[in-house]
Amino acid sequence: MKKLALLFGMIILLSQQVLLANGRERQDYKNMDSKTKQTLIQLAREARRTAYAPYSHYQVGSALLTNRGAIFQGCNVENASYGVGCCSERVAMFKAISEGVTDFVAIAVVTRDGGFPCGACRQVMNEFNPNMVVLIGDENGHLVKETTLSCLLPDAFGPHNLD
Repeated sequence: MKKLALLFGMIILLSQQVLLANGRERQDYKNMDSKTKQTLIQLAREARRTAYAPYSHYQVGSALLTNRGAIFQGCNVENASYGVGCCSERVAMFKAISEGVTDFVAIAVVTRDGGFPCGACRQVMNEFNPNMVVLIGDENGHLVKETTLSCLLPDAFGPHNLD
């Protein structure tokens, strides 16, 4: 019930930040309030608890925010055949995509020590929003770093290169 109340409060806050851009609803996340940031960090922290990481023991959780205020959580999933595992960021994005949602505006990533998304995750994130806000948190729920994907992946190859 507490989680539902927290999410409802966040959706109300987010609905106040809607802007029009290119004829579509967009969120203004350059000035994301601290309550929204903390909510995303806490949801990523919660998702981290379900990570399947029996090999690296490096649990990662993510909370992906869409332009409509929906949040998709993801955790890393390892496999004995290392290359077929999946990072938490991509799990969250693939969950959203499988639900028909592709307009992402922010993602929180939580690890024990404030680790950043890998290159593959950055590339997948770039496919949908090169300016996505990226929040990095640690296992205690502290915001370690706030940045944008374009800072983490400058001069990225993306859909525009294939036009």
